[in-house]
Amino acid sequence: MKANTVRIGGASGFWGDSAIATPQLLQVPGLQYLVYDYLAETTMSILARARAKDAALGYATDFVHAAMAPNLRAICERGVRVVANAGGLNPEACRDALAAVAAAQGLAPRIAVVTGDDLMPQFEQLRAAGLRDLHTGEAPPAALYSANAYVGARGIAQALALGADIVITGRCVDSAVVVGVLAHEFGWGWDDWDRIAAGTLAGHVIECGAQATGGLFTDWQQVPGWADMGYPVIDCAADGSFVLSKPEGTGGLIHPGAVAEQVLYEVGDPANYLMPDVTCDFRQVRVEALDAGHVRVAGARGRPPTGSYKANGTWRDGYQLQLLMAIRGIDAPAKARKTADALLARTRALMRERGFPDYTETCVELLGCEALYGPNARALPTREVVLRIGARHADPKALAFLQRECASAGTSMGPGTRSSFAGRADVQPVIKVFSFLVSKDKVALQVGLGDVAEPVPSLPLPLGEGGGEGCATPSSLPPAPHPDPLPQGEGGESACVPLVALAWARSGDKGDDENVGVIARRPEFLPLLRAQLTPERVKDWFAHLVQGDVERFDVPGLHALNFVLHQALAGGGVASLRSDPLGKSFAQMLLDLPVRVPRRWAEDGLLAPHSPISSL
Repeated sequence: MKANTVRIGGASGFWGDSAIATPQLLQVPGLQYLVYDYLAETTMSILARARAKDAALGYATDFVHAAMAPNLRAICERGVRVVANAGGLNPEACRDALAAVAAAQGLAPRIAVVTGDDLMPQFEQLRAAGLRDLHTGEAPPAALYSANAYVGARGIAQALALGADIVITGRCVDSAVVVGVLAHEFGWGWDDWDRIAAGTLAGHVIECGAQATGGLFTDWQQVPGWADMGYPVIDCAADGSFVLSKPEGTGGLIHPGAVAEQVLYEVGDPANYLMPDVTCDFRQVRVEALDAGHVRVAGARGRPPTGSYKANGTWRDGYQLQLLMAIRGIDAPAKARKTADALLARTRALMRERGFPDYTETCVELLGCEALYGPNARALPTREVVLRIGARHADPKALAFLQRECASAGTSMGPGTRSSFAGRADVQPVIKVFSFLVSKDKVALQVGLGDVAEPVPSLPLPLGEGGGEGCATPSSLPPAPHPDPLPQGEGGESACVPLVALAWARSGDKGDDENVGVIARRPEFLPLLRAQLTPERVKDWFAHLVQGDVERFDVPGLHALNFVLHQALAGGGVASLRSDPLGKSFAQMLLDLPVRVPRRWAEDGLLAPHSPISSL
């Protein structure tokens, strides 16, 4: 490790990530920081439900009991500092719980909290000012469980400067846990846009844990050691560039393609990745393999941020029930469909008799029959399926009919039916997200460390910077070419291959929108991909799932295209009844899209050997 770098381990990508990460990373020589990200939008919904039941909850309890408690002595002895957004909706309770664990071990780390992202105390004032949902334009619901701004990294840097060993925040953006560390260590100015953007990229790459080190990689067959997946380590230079690696002897894979997938993960428009501290431009980011275990990432550019924070409120919108039933034997899919139709018809009749209105929404999926593929599904003569029925209603008592009646399928419907996997399914509240903007001057952040409580100074907005969601147009790039469907000069016979033969891809959610990044395996493949992988064709491929428009963005530094599919997830997160509410499978489905290539590419061994080719 160079003396002028900072070494950071990414130990958590979400609440529920593996407990192996922290002890594994603590074995890395020269490790200076451990950072933890817990707060996906779905997690905020879970925390809101937990706090509604018990005011002492509302934070990521795994941080205290699974990550810190077994490893706290080693962390303190080695002088490793910790930054985590595990505070969720209740950072002070998280601090107090961790302090109690430390005291029981005879330890006394200095624990700081960054607060002020909680907007509930002022939400009525915001509502009165005409607040509207970013996506629907609707007014907020009458009662919210929570409302939090996605704040940046300045409070974290300030807490570290005060001498905190552990920093716990509420709802900061995922990458802030790294940006705060780097800004503190290197003394970056908060108007040094390129460096803050580079730090944001570093945080973005490791914010999902092992997704940077082989997890979810398109070429998963190449990734060894899943049982001991290595978690990411970054050595960050003062200019914001960084080298990614993993602990020695662990599983996983350090591969430029896997890192490129993660760079594009959930970023939307790569030229306008809006963060609280900076507007990032990732179009010229480059990923370079240094050797088998190290990849260098550089090239992020930055511009001033907007004058607003994005914020999310959570609220209850009725109740839902999700059932799973195993059905086997001859014509299993047909039996499963008939079972679902019968159970929904029977329970609708029972609800009508008792004066309940119809379900507000239902979803029937045959898992094992490519249910999410729609018209792109293959005919599978399977004799075993899992029938999944989801239903939603404003009154939990109405869902009790389906909750009870599903058991009868085990004796009164199709042969080979197991009507329950784990007893009677639970009726659960539906927690939806209300997204809005709040002016930064309405959000007062504070750092607390022991008896010290300091405000986080606000920065004046850059001259000409607006307060809306948009931002200034980035510096232009040369116009992208509009090539022929097949490369010039290739000639000869063409072949049809699946997209996976030419590209890597990864997908993820942003509320009800879906992001799919597609990276050419070789630079010469990009013109062909750009010609054939049009927004119109992608929308047609997903027509059974996508209700809105499809946008495409060029990312020349990675030889990539980034797609945003609007209204693609039936509400997204816990608001969606689909079996893939976070859109993790969209990239896998797109990688089956047929594309035409010169047959010579296959004959010369340029294509990935995933599927046989066929002549057109």
